[in-house]
Amino acid sequence: VRSEGPKLVPFFKATCVYFVLWLPTSSPSWFSALIKCLPIFCLWVFLLAHGINFLVSHRSASRILAGLIFSAVGDAFLIWQEQGYFIHGLLMFAITHILYSSAFGMKPLDLKAGLLMGLVSSSCYAFLYSYLSGPFTYLVAVYIALIGFMGWRAIAGMQLCNDLWTWTKLSACIGAMLFMVSDLTIALNKFCFPVPYSRFIIMATYYAAQMLIALSAVETRDEEDFRKRS
Repeated sequence: VRSEGPKLVPFFKATCVYFVLWLPTSSPSWFSALIKCLPIFCLWVFLLAHGINFLVSHRSASRILAGLIFSAVGDAFLIWQEQGYFIHGLLMFAITHILYSSAFGMKPLDLKAGLLMGLVSSSCYAFLYSYLSGPFTYLVAVYIALIGFMGWRAIAGMQLCNDLWTWTKLSACIGAMLFMVSDLTIALNKFCFPVPYSRFIIMATYYAAQMLIALSAVETRDEEDFRKRS
């Protein structure tokens, strides 16, 4: 908290600005896009504050930064989703999940967690299927598979039973789950039925998810500091 907390102050302030202004979604503009993306920009700064050398030498951190960049582009597209840019935003976040999955890595494999996430993802798609039509029938299937895979890789890193987890791995796991809640709320609200307080649920869980995933990028730095002290 002492080392990383101060670097996150701009993110918390930007998030407060978004919720205080609460700009209407019925009138999209570049200003509303800026306000929506500002917390994600602050997470860019959070990672860059650890140094360019750190990002260059640690692929997981650089991939999370790249994911945050694609997320911001996706956020901007979704501001104009009613004007036909929803699929563009979907594509940007699909790339984000691929980058996050790559950052979390494939070790340990944890097939049980993979099976669990496969069941959850399949159940979500089975529920949404009857509400989907046209290209969304397969686009949503691919997207759910990608975010489910990302969730699997985040959960697999925990290894609670073997005591091989760290607070940053816990951050990645919780962040991935919150991201799934945010995206599921978007899908339900867009394709199925109006979700009460949907915008608040979507954005609160989304910003929390992105912050926690960004925090997981500093794990390699903590390991280096531990080795130096040892």
